[in-house]
Amino acid sequence: MNQKQRMKRWTVEDAADLYQVREWGAGYFGISKTGDVIVTPLRGRKDVCVNLPEIISGITARGYDMPVLLRFEDILDSQIIHIHESFRSAIEKFGYKGEFKGVYPIKVNQQKQVIEAITRIGKLYHHGLEAGSKAELIAALSFLDDKEACLVCNGYKDREFIDLGLYACKMGFKCFFVLEMPGELDLILERSRALGIKPLLGVRLKLSTQASGHWIESGGDKSLFGLTIFQIIEAIEKLKRAGMLDSFKLLHYHLGSQIPNIREIRSSIQEACRVYAGLVLEGAAMGYFDLGGGLAVDYDGSHTNYMNSCNYTLDEYCADVIEAIMENLSEHSIPHPTIITESGRATVAYYSVLLFNIFDSSSIDVDPVPRELPENTPDIILNMLEVLKSLNVRNLQECYNDAIYYRDEIRQMFKIGDLTIRQRALGDKIFWNIIHALSENIKDLKFVPKDLMDIDIALCDTYYANFSVFQSLPDSWAIGQLFPVMPVHRLAEMPERNAILADITCDCDGKIDRFIDKQGVRHALKLHSVKEEEDYHLGVFLVGAYQETLGDLHNLMGDTNVVSIRVHEDGTYSIVREIEGDSVADVLSYVEYEPKSMTKQFRATAEQAIRENLITPQERREIMNMYEEGLRGYPYFEK
Repeated sequence: MNQKQRMKRWTVEDAADLYQVREWGAGYFGISKTGDVIVTPLRGRKDVCVNLPEIISGITARGYDMPVLLRFEDILDSQIIHIHESFRSAIEKFGYKGEFKGVYPIKVNQQKQVIEAITRIGKLYHHGLEAGSKAELIAALSFLDDKEACLVCNGYKDREFIDLGLYACKMGFKCFFVLEMPGELDLILERSRALGIKPLLGVRLKLSTQASGHWIESGGDKSLFGLTIFQIIEAIEKLKRAGMLDSFKLLHYHLGSQIPNIREIRSSIQEACRVYAGLVLEGAAMGYFDLGGGLAVDYDGSHTNYMNSCNYTLDEYCADVIEAIMENLSEHSIPHPTIITESGRATVAYYSVLLFNIFDSSSIDVDPVPRELPENTPDIILNMLEVLKSLNVRNLQECYNDAIYYRDEIRQMFKIGDLTIRQRALGDKIFWNIIHALSENIKDLKFVPKDLMDIDIALCDTYYANFSVFQSLPDSWAIGQLFPVMPVHRLAEMPERNAILADITCDCDGKIDRFIDKQGVRHALKLHSVKEEEDYHLGVFLVGAYQETLGDLHNLMGDTNVVSIRVHEDGTYSIVREIEGDSVADVLSYVEYEPKSMTKQFRATAEQAIRENLITPQERREIMNMYEEGLRGYPYFEK
């Protein structure tokens, strides 16, 4: 089947398979019959959906330029409900005698909107918060008004942090101090006696179990936080001497942020349950079992134990947690504890989409080689041309080897001055024609030689994207995290180009050249040709966890515009929150520039140019207007 036939037969189902929307979308994302990405944010209501290109049109009509971070508040609600209902179902199925109380770790996404939404919808399920710093505890106390919810205090704690948490206990909050270091207990007991407030205590266990994935350092004997078994026993003895052992009520551990293999989760529960049972037998009150984070997001949709995926569903996770705890505590007849999980990533990842436009593209020059070459064309270039002429489906490997050899020789001869710049350019043109011909011929092969498997990558285009990897997708750059990336429209058309994405930072690391694939990772993304008369919009999905708060000011790009929407049951939507992105003046002020003094200094420079007869007074006014408008403008590419 040739290219034209394939394009005619292309359907939106083919697009869904190519970009794996059904696999990673968790039911929230899909493709309409007209080829647009649609969002179905209300769990169980497939009839209620919104169209992403229409939302983009509405955003730009309101005066916001790309890039835009689009947040779906309904997805946040849906995920919290989904987590709790899945645990409720598992508790009922297995006859578990305890209950489940989710806790959201503020560090995963500290945005006020997120905390507001989680405490609002979470109140239905007594969903609490986890604070890892003094600032996070202060934020938590201002929004958490449900005294049945748990407030878990992790991280290092100074006197002020501890006093604030103790007063929270006195006000009726279930505020647990989790011991991260042995020395913290002395300070907590001292402040407890001074204020006359009994604390709620927990301890973070250093598991010997270690998981796979990006964040394996969270577990194991060398993990930064937590107490060893020996240190926990010392803490018990200290509490006994102080008459405070009844304050010890919670065991906490943290295996990692994204645990892809359910077997590792079960293994960690088994070890932690042994410690929990031991603490009960030592006389500790206990009653709360905090599994920390780890519930993974299937970023690549492969449903495997690959680091960007997970080999379990949310329902399977909940069932395995309940079953494993019951199984490991039953032999000691220990009452089933209240289960806490700190599933931040799974809660917020789906609710944010980064939208941006492509403002330019470039491709490898494969213009036809001239029929007549100059008389003085060197033999090595003629040899390269002969490879092109002789290429056929039976000698692809041989031609590839010859082309690479002649290319390297041509480059070396150019370096030492034996070839002119025009001869070098001619050699390059012939070489890329050979690579293009190889790419076309391997489509007819059942078995592709190893050297030629990625030849399409060598020919792929560069699409220049209006965003900053460092600002908006820091995990993509820093740890190689994969996120689903795809066009949000034109999906009824067959994408015919292979491309990588270059961001606007002009940094060699400012790119995305690794994309999700059913077989692991692919190094180019199928995209459509860019049309001059219309914007081409792409989306990066599942970016709600960590990406919004880890970004930096590389190239002084600053925060993007942010728009939050809420979808109504009739399929319409309302913009409920708008946050204008940083201006150039904003980002300059973050790194200690003073825009007013800069304007004054530049005005003096322009005045000096008048005195030197380089510009006129009218031109100075135009230049200053442009300079000041630039300070007010968006740091990203503007039309």
